Amino acid sequence: MNSRESELLNRAYGLLARREHSRRELRQKLQSSADSEEQLESLLEQLQAQGLQSDQRYAESFVRSRIGRGQGERRIRQELKQRGVDSENISLAFTEADADWFELALEMRRKRFGCLPPEDVKARAKQIRFLLYRGFNQEQINYALDYVEPET
Repeated sequence: MNSRESELLNRAYGLLARREHSRRELRQKLQSSADSEEQLESLLEQLQAQGLQSDQRYAESFVRSRIGRGQGERRIRQELKQRGVDSENISLAFTEADADWFELALEMRRKRFGCLPPEDVKARAKQIRFLLYRGFNQEQINYALDYVEPET
């Protein structure tokens, strides 16, 4: 292994030590340091074979992180696709996460707008736009907007 190859390998190790990366992200970040496409592809295969890079692990970590930020399934799926994760790994990550999207939508609405339901059409439209942007579907949004606090 020459010094350029070991430099590339060390850079890859450094990136993966900080956080998980999708294969596409890692490729983009290492491309400028690689001598050739073959060298880069070989390195990515090696990292995957050693279990140091995994799109599945990346997707699971990403989904947990975004759920923690209060993002909905649609937005998370879109972001994972943009990062080069295939549909199979995305589906597995969502199965692993086992999130209650309806409750998350309700929690995000309450956090932003308070416990009371929207008072008028304008307020309702604003809350719908907010939840759509966060990646929730219409059914989840309706649940969040129409939820009535139980009487105590």
